This record gives sequence, C-alpha cells and structure tokens, in this order.
Amino acid sequence: MHLTPHDHISRWTIGNAANDTTNTRGWLVGHFINPAEGIRSSKDVEVKWGTHPAGDKRPEWTSDDQRTTLVILVTGHFRVDLTTGHHTMTHPGDYIMWGPGIDHTWQALTNSIVITVRWPSTTG
Repeated sequence: MHLTPHDHISRWTIGNAANDTTNTRGWLVGHFINPAEGIRSSKDVEVKWGTHPAGDKRPEWTSDDQRTTLVILVTGHFRVDLTTGHHTMTHPGDYIMWGPGIDHTWQALTNSIVITVRWPSTTG
C-alpha cells in the first residue's frame, strides 16, 4: 500500500523546501504555519530554507531573548554578525549557533542558501 501525505497529514508530509516556503518568507516549520499544513505547524521548533541573492542583507539588528538559533550554510558565502562577534560561512556545512539574548544581522556575500533552525517556536 502506498500512502500519500494527505493520508496522515497530521503525522507526516513530503514536499520541497524551496517550493513550500514561498508564502512564508522561507519558513517551513513553526508556530506560524497554518495547522492545516499538519506536522509543519509546530510550537517546538522553526525551520527556514533561506535563498539569498548576493548582496541580500538584514541591516537592522534582530533581537531574541527566548530562542536559540542555528544557521547552516548549504551553498554560497554568508556572514552573520552577532553582538558578541561574527562568522563568515564559506564551505557547505559551516554553521553558527547562538543563544537567547544575542542580537544578529546577516548578509549574503554571494548567492547563498542557508538553513535556519530556531527553538522554541514562539512569537517575539
């Protein structure tokens, strides 16, 4: 028997991160995903598929006093600045991780794809 994602939408799903995140600014999983999307709606974790053209940046500082964040480079060169330092990721698999209370900004130095994971998934 072959199951499709709709057979058990609340327990599993399949898809393509680039396609399934076009209406959620890259976010694939999190509390802000419509519960009709099934297991992608989560209060435990947020996952983002970030596709950034060269020069794309978040110039304003983003703060978060509640969550831990992990950014993993898939392709490209991507810089993250923290209030406590900075890191430029240049090899697939390079990552940076920080905890609550550390502000950040970022910039894609070349066309880049990054995966961001934050937990827990809360507003703020």
